[in-house]
Amino acid sequence: MGMENQTIITEVILQGFSTDLKINIALFLLFLTIYLITIIGNFLIICTVLMNARLHLPMYFFLCNLSFIDFCYSSTAVPRLLSDLFTLHRTISNRACGIQLYIILFMGGTECQLLVLMAYDRFVAICWPLHYPVMMRWSVCYRLTAFVWIFSFMIYIFPSLVMPISLCNRNQINHFMCELVAVIKLSCGDIYLNELVIFCISFISLLLPFLFILISYICIISSVLKVRTAGKYKAFSTCTSHIIVVVLYFGTGMITYFGPSSLYASNQEKYISVFYVAVCPMLNPLIYSLNNREVRKSFRTLFTKHIVSSSIMN
Repeated sequence: MGMENQTIITEVILQGFSTDLKINIALFLLFLTIYLITIIGNFLIICTVLMNARLHLPMYFFLCNLSFIDFCYSSTAVPRLLSDLFTLHRTISNRACGIQLYIILFMGGTECQLLVLMAYDRFVAICWPLHYPVMMRWSVCYRLTAFVWIFSFMIYIFPSLVMPISLCNRNQINHFMCELVAVIKLSCGDIYLNELVIFCISFISLLLPFLFILISYICIISSVLKVRTAGKYKAFSTCTSHIIVVVLYFGTGMITYFGPSSLYASNQEKYISVFYVAVCPMLNPLIYSLNNREVRKSFRTLFTKHIVSSSIMN
């Protein structure tokens, strides 16, 4: 390797979206609103579930995990995006870029596996309701959740540590964050093996979980259609929120990681990334709270108690 290729790159330049001040102000207001809704919404869901004993059920336990993941997922990229909108020197150190990349991979991958677990929970609750207390008892829920986190670390973080990316003189990314498919294009050597590993991991973590969820909901719909009472409408409503999240999240993820390589060099990839890094974490608490009667009722109770206690204190 020549001396030119051995130049040490200490920082990465993020091109972001625009250098126009008016556009950046509009984007700042948009992303700030999205981020505030994300943080407040997910925080309220976690507090509501933890403080209401009626919600201490497996479904809401998984929902708390999802809210925590979305909280961390969005906080890894959006605050940096907001600060970069008002500067032309959009640089990030290699170490910070690597940390951001690893957290995004870990949180994004864990969310994929958790959505599978939530689909399995709904499948057991609707298709095998009599077996649900045994199959989804707390000891099983804890083990399944621990497996999801450990499995996600092993499949997403471990390969990245074993096959680190060495950057060449090119250190400019057409992105607003350190996305794996964008950073890997800066590698000095042949990236065929890296791309093959990414494809295999994406197949395991995106396509297979999506197929599993799809099969689960086919079984759920088939089971619900056999019910001739009004209970089938309640069963459909409990699954609606999960279906919306799955379609939005897995759809944009598969476009990114299974799309053509030319997508990485264009603006389309970073626009798609905005959707699953910023928009989906914002929609999750809104979708679950609006479509779930128990969460809405618990939230109103918690909010009412807070107002009453505040008025008493004053």
